[in-house]
Amino acid sequence: MTDTAVALDAYRKTLPYIRDWVAYKVWQLRVPGVQVAIGFQGEELFSEAWGYADVEAGRRLTTNDLFRIASHSKTFTSTALLLLAERGSLRLDDTVGTYVPALVDGGSPIADATIRELMEMGAGVIRDGHDGDYWSLKRPFPDESELLALVLDRGQKVPAGSSFNYSNLGYSLLGLVIAAVTGRTYNEFVREAIVEPLGLRNTGPDWDPSREDDFVIGYSGFHVARTRQRIAHVDTRAMAAATGFHGTASDLVRYFSAHVLGQGDLLSDHSKRLAQRKSWSATEEDPAARGYGAGFIVDRIDGREVRGHSGGFPGHITQSLFDPASSLVVSVMTSSAAGPATLLATGILHLLDAAADSAAPGATVAEDAVAARYTGRYANPWGVTDVARVGDRLLAIDPSGPDPLESPTRLEPVDADTLRMTHGNRFGSVDEDITFTRDAEGAVTGIRGSGGMSEEPWSIPEETPEVAAGLA
Repeated sequence: MTDTAVALDAYRKTLPYIRDWVAYKVWQLRVPGVQVAIGFQGEELFSEAWGYADVEAGRRLTTNDLFRIASHSKTFTSTALLLLAERGSLRLDDTVGTYVPALVDGGSPIADATIRELMEMGAGVIRDGHDGDYWSLKRPFPDESELLALVLDRGQKVPAGSSFNYSNLGYSLLGLVIAAVTGRTYNEFVREAIVEPLGLRNTGPDWDPSREDDFVIGYSGFHVARTRQRIAHVDTRAMAAATGFHGTASDLVRYFSAHVLGQGDLLSDHSKRLAQRKSWSATEEDPAARGYGAGFIVDRIDGREVRGHSGGFPGHITQSLFDPASSLVVSVMTSSAAGPATLLATGILHLLDAAADSAAPGATVAEDAVAARYTGRYANPWGVTDVARVGDRLLAIDPSGPDPLESPTRLEPVDADTLRMTHGNRFGSVDEDITFTRDAEGAVTGIRGSGGMSEEPWSIPEETPEVAAGLA
C-alpha cells in the first residue's frame, strides 16, 4: 500500500476510539454540545455530534446544527482578498486608505498600512477598541460608523510593520475593503465567492434569523459560577469579517480541505502559500512558537506543521486544524464559554498521528476480532482505563487527562484473556499482565491490571440534559 493508503487504514481503525474518547470528555467536562469532523485526502472520514443544541428544550445536537465559528471568519476574509488579488481587482500591497477613505479623512496612520499588513496582523491596529464591551453583550456589535469611530480613536497602538498584534478591528476594516472593491456587501461577496462554490450549505457570514431553529444555543462557563447560563445570539454587523461566521464541523472540513496544497480549485497554491506561511510569531521571546500567516494560525503539533484557526464567540469555542501537506483536517465545535475545542482537536490529532506511527514495523494487532476481544472502558476508585485500538496497536489510556497520549501503555496479547504491558512509564506496571474475566457469554466482567488492582466495565451514566450540560 502507498503511505497515504496506510495512513488512511490506520485512521479508520482509530475512529471508534476517537468517538469513545470525545464522548467521555463531553461527559467529564459537562459540555452542552460538541461536533467533530475529520477529513483526509478531500474525503470526510468522520462526523459526529454529542450533547444538546438546546439543553432546556432537550433538543439533541446533530451534525447539521449551526455554531458561531467566530474568528474562523478571518480565514474567509483572507480567502476573499486573495481571490480578488488573483482576479486583479486589488493588490495586497495597496493601502487600506485607498478603499476606506474615512481613515484618510480622519488622519489615521492606519490609512497608510497595506492590505497585506492587516491580513498578517502587522498593522499595529488596536485589538477591539477602547470600549470592547460588545463582546460581553453589554451593547450591540459596532455598525460601520461605530467601527470607524473605534479605529479613529487612537486605533493604531504601534507603527505598521513593527510587531504582531492580533486585531478584530483590523479584520473588520478588511471587510470594508472587500465591499468597496466589489460594490457588494461583505456578506454577499463571501457567500457568492466562497460559500456557494464550495457547497457549504450550513455556513454563512453572520447570524441568520431565518435559520434560528438550526442554531446551537451557547452557554456560559464555570469560571465564576457552578452552573451554566444561556447566551443569546447576536448579529456582529460591521465586524462580520472578523468574527461573524456560523458553520458546522463538517462544512469546515470541506472548506479547509480546499486550502490543502494541490487540492481543490478555490485558490491557487501560490495564494495558499501566501496565506499559510508564517509572518509573525505570537511571542517575541520564542520565534519558533505558534504564529500567524495571512488569516491563518500557523502552528506545530507533534512535529506536524498545521494551519487553521480557533474561534471564540459568546457561548461558543471552536477550533480547526489542517495539515497543508498531508491533507488531514480536524474541526471541533463546542457550545460553551471556555469550551474544550482546542483540547479535543489536539487530542484527536495526537491519536491520529499515533495511529499512523503504529503502521510502521513493530508489534501489531493482526485482526479486528483480536482487538475487539479486549477493548473497553474499565474503572475503579482510583481512575479509568481505556483499552483502545489506536491504528495497529492496543494501548491502555487514561481518558481523564487533557491529552489521551500523555502516558499510554502499549499492550501485547499473550492469550485470549491476557495482555502484557510492554512499553510505557515504568512508574507503572510495565512488563506485568492485565487479565480479563468473562461471563458464560464471553462478555468482560472485570480486569486485573496496573498495580494488581481490579477494575470493572464502566459506561457513561444516563443523566438529565441539565445535569449533563452543567445547568443543574
